[in-house]
Amino acid sequence: MTSFLNPAQQSFVEDLLSRMTLAEKVGQMTQIEKNSVKPGDLARLSIGSVLSGGGGNPEPNTPQTWRNMVSAFIDESLKSRLGIPLIYGSDAVHGHNNVHGATIFPHNIGLGATRDPDLLRRIGRATALEACATDVRWTFAPAVSLPQDVRWGRTYEGYGQTPEIVVPLATALIEGLRGDGWDTPTSVLPSVKHYVADGATTWGTSTRVKPGEEDNPDRTMLLAEMPEDRRTLALRGAWQIDQGDARISEDELREAHLPPYRAALEAGALNVMVSYSMWQGQRMHEHHHLLTGVLKGELGFEGFIVSDWEAIQKLHVDFDLCVERSVNAGIDMVMVPFDYEEFIESLTRLVGAGRVAQARIDDAVRRILSVKVYLGLFEQPHTDPALLERLGSAEHHALAREATQKSCVLLKNDADLLPLRPEGPLLVAGRWADDIGLQCGGWTVSWMGGSGPTVPGTSILDGLREQLGQQHIHFDPDASGAQKYPLGLVVLGEENYSEGTGDRHTLALTDEHLAVLERARARCERLAVVLLCGRPQVITEQVGDMDALLVGFLPGSEGAGVADVLTGHAPASGKLSFDWPLTQGDLNRAEAQGWLYRIGDGLSYPPQGRP
Repeated sequence: MTSFLNPAQQSFVEDLLSRMTLAEKVGQMTQIEKNSVKPGDLARLSIGSVLSGGGGNPEPNTPQTWRNMVSAFIDESLKSRLGIPLIYGSDAVHGHNNVHGATIFPHNIGLGATRDPDLLRRIGRATALEACATDVRWTFAPAVSLPQDVRWGRTYEGYGQTPEIVVPLATALIEGLRGDGWDTPTSVLPSVKHYVADGATTWGTSTRVKPGEEDNPDRTMLLAEMPEDRRTLALRGAWQIDQGDARISEDELREAHLPPYRAALEAGALNVMVSYSMWQGQRMHEHHHLLTGVLKGELGFEGFIVSDWEAIQKLHVDFDLCVERSVNAGIDMVMVPFDYEEFIESLTRLVGAGRVAQARIDDAVRRILSVKVYLGLFEQPHTDPALLERLGSAEHHALAREATQKSCVLLKNDADLLPLRPEGPLLVAGRWADDIGLQCGGWTVSWMGGSGPTVPGTSILDGLREQLGQQHIHFDPDASGAQKYPLGLVVLGEENYSEGTGDRHTLALTDEHLAVLERARARCERLAVVLLCGRPQVITEQVGDMDALLVGFLPGSEGAGVADVLTGHAPASGKLSFDWPLTQGDLNRAEAQGWLYRIGDGLSYPPQGRP
C-alpha cells in the first residue's frame, strides 16, 4: 500500500496487480528508447515507459510531430490486454529542450546564482506546460548534484556546491512541475537525480566501460586507434571523473549529498534516478543499502526508482547478473534502452529460477502503477492539445529572459564601467556574442547541443543592438581590425559538451580566447568581458586585463537577458553558487589551496533604465 493514494486508488492498484501476468509485470518494469520500439511491442509486452534521450527527436522536429509521436505510443499501450497506459519520459533539463521551438532556460549553474525559488517555481510550471503540450508527463530533472570537482563535465547540471543552495531551488522546481496537484493533467513527474553523491567522484576513477571490455575501454584505448574527435576529447581529459567513484565517508554522504533527496521527497517527488557512479567502489545500481535500506527504508520513499541509460549493463559481463543485482538492489524500472527483449527474457528467467523474488517484482510494479494512478494517467492518458499554443510562447520567453538576467554574476567592475553607457561606438568581439547554440550549451535539441541558430531566441549581440541601437555596435568576432575604441566588450565561452565528454584536465582560457582578449585590449581604452561557461574557469592571470567581468554561465535561448544586465536595463544581482579556483591545482574543492572568488560573491547595481 502507498500512503499517497486514497483507499479507492489503492484498491484499484491491488486489483490490477492481482490480474497481471508475470510477463505484464516485467513489461511495466521496462523502459525503451523511442527509436528501438518495434511495431506492436508496446501492447504485446505491456511496456511501462518509452523515453527520448538527448537528441531522441522525431523528424521533422516540431512540437506537433512530437505530440503525434508520443500520443501514438500512448495509444498503442492502451491496446494491451489490461490497457495500462505508458508514461513517456524526456530529458527536459532546462526547459523542454529536445523540442525545436521550446523555451530554453539557463542551465542549473546559472539558476543557482539567482537564489530565487519563486523563479524556479515559475520555470518548473512553464516547463511542465511545454512538456504536456507534447503529451510528455515525465522529465528526467532536477539534478540535485553537488559538484565538488569542477573538472566534471556535468558541473553545469548542479545548482551549487552546498545543500543550502540546492535544496530550496530544486524543491521549488518540483513544486512548479506539480502545479495544482500531481493528479492534474498539466503536472509532470520529476526524476530527482542522480542518486547519490554523483558530484563527489574522484578524478581518474571513471572507467566508462562495460565489464568484460577491459581490454578496450574508452579511457585507456590507445589514442592512435581513436577517431580524431574522440582522441581530442580524451587528451583534454574526457571520461576521467564522470561515472567515477565517490570515495567519501558515509557521514559526508549523509550530511552533504543526501539532504536534497530528503527535501525532494518531502516536496512530493515520486521518482528517483540512480547514478552511474560508485560509492566506495560499489556501483549505485547494485547498492542495496543506499537504494532499499536508505532511500526506501529510512527516507520512506514510496515512488519508484529508475535506472540510467544502459547503466545496469556496467555491473557485470553476465547480463543476467546485471539484471539480478540491480532489481534486487531496489531498481523498479530499467532504462534498457535498446535490448528490451533481452531484458524481459532475463528478468523472467531470474524469477523462474528464484534469483529474483516474486515479491520484489510485485513491489516494483505496485510502485509504478501507483504513480501512474496518482498522475491520473488511467482516467486521462492524454493531455490537452490546446497546450501547444503555450509551447515557446512570448510569456515563457519573457520568463527565460528574466531568468537569464538574474543568473548573471558581476565579479569585477572597476570605476563602475558597467552598466555600459558608450558615448561613441562600442567594439563587441568574441564569437559567443552572437551564437545562440553555444550560449545554450549541451542538452539543447541534441545531447551535445550545437552552434548557430539551433533554437529560436536572441543572442547577446541582439540584445545589445536592441538596448544601445545597432548603429553604435561594431561587431568584430576576432577583434582583428585596427580601429581604436574608447570602450569594448569581449564575450568568451566554453565549447559545448555533455556528461563525460566535458571532463577536462584543466579549465584555462584557450589560445583563441587569449588572442581575442589581447587584440581587443590593445584596441580599447576600457574593456568589459562576459564569460559564458558551465563551470568556474581559471582566469587569475587574465582578470587584471579586464576592467569589468560579468559571468553569464549558459543562459539558454534568451541571450538578450545578458545584454539587459550589461546596459543596466536589468540589475546585476546574481551571486556565485560555486567557489572559483585560484589555480589549476584548486579545481577539486576538497584539495584547493586558494580561491579567486567564493560562493556568495557578486557585485550589484540597480536597474538604470534604457540609455
